Amino acid sequence: LLLILLFAVIWPIFPISGTIADKGWRAIVLPALAIATHPAALIARMTRSSMLEVLGLDYVRTAHAKGLPPGRVSYVHALRNACIPVVTVMGMQFGSLLGGAVVVENIFALPGLGTLMIESIYSKDFILTQGCILVISLVFVGANLVVDLLYSILDPRIQYGR
Repeated sequence: LLLILLFAVIWPIFPISGTIADKGWRAIVLPALAIATHPAALIARMTRSSMLEVLGLDYVRTAHAKGLPPGRVSYVHALRNACIPVVTVMGMQFGSLLGGAVVVENIFALPGLGTLMIESIYSKDFILTQGCILVISLVFVGANLVVDLLYSILDPRIQYGR
């Protein structure tokens, strides 16, 4: 609501509501900021702390001692191992993104699954409500599956089913 007040009422830079088809890319800026600000800050903080932890490990110092370029050491050796906790946090934040999308769709009057679910709750259409919850649950389970598969790609020591 503060984003709407600041950027749509006081300084009319962005529209209050509408879709990309109606008002162009500017209609999606405020909802994207509302959804992504908190998870982006959390992921950035986790990435920084994880990188600082990994940069102090022995194999990174060994790579520096071998004379590898600092960029290669940071990206190839350190970042790949530092991504595992970051991917975990991203997977956990995906659930809050789905829940936040329901709220943001209603605040900014965007058409979507969240708006459909809220309207079905108001009209007491329980079958549609269950269907929306089922779709959101399947998306969340799929995201967790992708996170688990990314673990084995990022760290070859992690193997499933063996």
